[in-house]
Amino acid sequence: MAQAAQKPTPASEFCRNFGRYKDKAIEAGSVPVSSNGRPVGAYLSQTEYERYLDLKARETQIHSIDAMPEDLLADIANAEHGVISE
Repeated sequence: MAQAAQKPTPASEFCRNFGRYKDKAIEAGSVPVSSNGRPVGAYLSQTEYERYLDLKARETQIHSIDAMPEDLLADIANAEHGVISE
């Protein structure tokens, strides 16, 4: 689900009114934060943070060709386009 880009909140404003932005993050999923006009991060709702952790845990491993496990090389060699392996 795509979200419309939000205007970043200045860090000083975010700090002074944390409660308001905490509630906004719960509603919107996140609140982007800037410092001196540059993006520096975002405050995430618990739901978005858990989603981030899930995606992070499912990141793809990277192997160099010469260090790739033999079973993975065999799986790639035997793969067929459009066929889901078991």
